[in-house]
Amino acid sequence: MLDLDTLEAAQRIVHAAMPPTPQYAWPLLSARLGAEAWVKHENHTPTGAFKVRGGLVYVQRLKAARPDVPGIVSATRGNHGQSLAYAGARHGVPVTIVVPYGNSTEKNAAMRAFGARLVEHGEDFDAARLHAEALAKREGLVFAPSFAPDLVAGVASYALELFRAAPPLEAVYVPVGLGSGICGLIVARDALGLATEIVGVQSDGANAYALSFAAGRVVQTERATTNADGMATRMPDPEALAIILRGAARIVTVSDDQVAEAIRAYWTDTHNLAEGAGAAPLAAALAERGRLAGKRIGLILCGGNIDLALFRSWVLGAGS
Repeated sequence: MLDLDTLEAAQRIVHAAMPPTPQYAWPLLSARLGAEAWVKHENHTPTGAFKVRGGLVYVQRLKAARPDVPGIVSATRGNHGQSLAYAGARHGVPVTIVVPYGNSTEKNAAMRAFGARLVEHGEDFDAARLHAEALAKREGLVFAPSFAPDLVAGVASYALELFRAAPPLEAVYVPVGLGSGICGLIVARDALGLATEIVGVQSDGANAYALSFAAGRVVQTERATTNADGMATRMPDPEALAIILRGAARIVTVSDDQVAEAIRAYWTDTHNLAEGAGAAPLAAALAERGRLAGKRIGLILCGGNIDLALFRSWVLGAGS
């Protein structure tokens, strides 16, 4: 049960390794939206993304339960892998990360720099995940999922920080990849007894959770095609979906063009660089600007890890 005591215990683990990230109400961004917009800057963590919080809690608790753990293996498009590599180095646990072919070169380099062994396999995240599970069995490693209670409890620390530091928020927009970010927001909001609407955001080219939310059950897609790789999943996690169905107001989708516009807006209005998933909440808020007039909202800038070549070609339209 992820009650407030459980979330605060996880938050203490996170804050032993990193300070809280800031949340700011940026005037230019608020003017653009016609609403008071508080940005939660998860691009300011040691790995440049919110996932590090979950990795710190997961690895510390795994190490406490199994001091002789031989290592962990997981799959990622980047930020989850960086979180495990960072936490593994902190606790002396070897980390193997499987990424799909064509994954972000800069995220791959960062994972190696944090100490991970990197394996390339498959055409997308879900194929990489299946290979990671096979590696766990073959090499006797612990498979670290991308969604688990300890990960959600750790990630929820950003939500506790936001809800306690910002004025009361009427809605918060958050990207949905495999679900830990939005679920962390939902459980923190509920633990604090707040009434804030939680709005999930997906790419219209990787909309498995949006389809699942509408259907009320898991709906898989054949493809997850988007430049916002942090949202590129096609197989929803059933446990995550159950929390989202219970606690989210809606899930909206945005195009890659809208996300690129939001990345540019973040840069011009706040001088912060957002990756695709990090800018998706702003893209959705801009699309729903009419319903937000005069309100106070939160935007989760979940990370800033975007390759320079992708930024040039996608966001600036300048080629690579």
